Amino acid sequence: MEQKRMMILGATGSVGMQGVDVAEKNGCAVTGLSANTDAVRIESLARRFRVPYCAMANEKAASELRLRLADTPTKVLAGEKGICEMIACSESDVVLNSIIGEVGLAPTLAVIESGTRLALANKESLVVAGELVMSRARERGVAILPVDSEHSAIFQCLHAGHPKEVKTLWLTASGGPFFGRRRDQLSTITVEQALAHPTWKMGAKITIDSATLMNKGFEVIEAVHLFGVSAEQVKVVVHRQSIIHSMVEYIDNSVIAQLSVPDMRLCAQYALTYPERTEAVIEPLDLTALSALTFEKPDTETFALLRIAQEAIGMGGSVPAVLNAANEVAVAAFLSRKLAFCGITDTVCRVVDDMKEKAKGCHTLEEILLCDREARERASACIG
Repeated sequence: MEQKRMMILGATGSVGMQGVDVAEKNGCAVTGLSANTDAVRIESLARRFRVPYCAMANEKAASELRLRLADTPTKVLAGEKGICEMIACSESDVVLNSIIGEVGLAPTLAVIESGTRLALANKESLVVAGELVMSRARERGVAILPVDSEHSAIFQCLHAGHPKEVKTLWLTASGGPFFGRRRDQLSTITVEQALAHPTWKMGAKITIDSATLMNKGFEVIEAVHLFGVSAEQVKVVVHRQSIIHSMVEYIDNSVIAQLSVPDMRLCAQYALTYPERTEAVIEPLDLTALSALTFEKPDTETFALLRIAQEAIGMGGSVPAVLNAANEVAVAAFLSRKLAFCGITDTVCRVVDDMKEKAKGCHTLEEILLCDREARERASACIG
């Protein structure tokens, strides 16, 4: 294969660092890096890969990075505009967007506008503005390849049949650290307990979302947009071992599953090299070492955010954007120890219930962002 050119947004996060590993092991030229505040790590990566562009979301961090890289030809940009400028200026074969949160939406749209393949790990882009993102991608002829393990698995399994033959997309969930507990057993959960995910090593925000099952709710919304199916066609099953990453059930009731050890580098590499596969960057799966593969129904009464997310995508409009905005505020409050664990669910449910009728009719980017802002204000007011 000829050398690929790869840009990594959110390069200092969990998925971003795995993307760096994939780029190095595949001999990619790294065309650009972005991060929020970690100028030290970005400096190290920029020197290691001789990166022509870097962008820091934080203005102060950008100033620090400029000083650190003053002896190099690397151009350092700042803020959301700087990230989007880097995307527009740098020629890449694929851009990995692993930025966390709604702030990843503008870079997603910038990648699509540039006409470059998008390896998407920023789920909020599709949760907040899925209709808009997918519509623009179709107009520009841009391929969006999912990097979430569940959506990457579905993408691979869909090669087994025709889209009209798909019956159900099955998203697997680990169940998080509190699987099997009732709501009254969650009232005293600490931040440390919630951050102890049983399978995956992820950033704090996504780990908390996994503990509440909000992350799985977001993945339902993503799947609807990515694969052009109805909300009713996307179902969730708890699979504690995290070996089957997701499945596709066809109209003849055959089920095609994708299995591997839980390692996001496989997903990042597949998005980089598709439609080809290259030598493994992960360990092989030892089927003889598996004692069992189990499946159970999710508890959507205790973990109501999964159910709320399924309802939100059914309502459409900007309701999923409201859901995401309220959740971002509530999770930040929990991580700052200003809100109880169960308060995350209570806050999100209240904001969505208050805004859903208004948000249903909001579809433009401007309307989506206005709903997002109002939801954040309402969530902050609820928390106090």
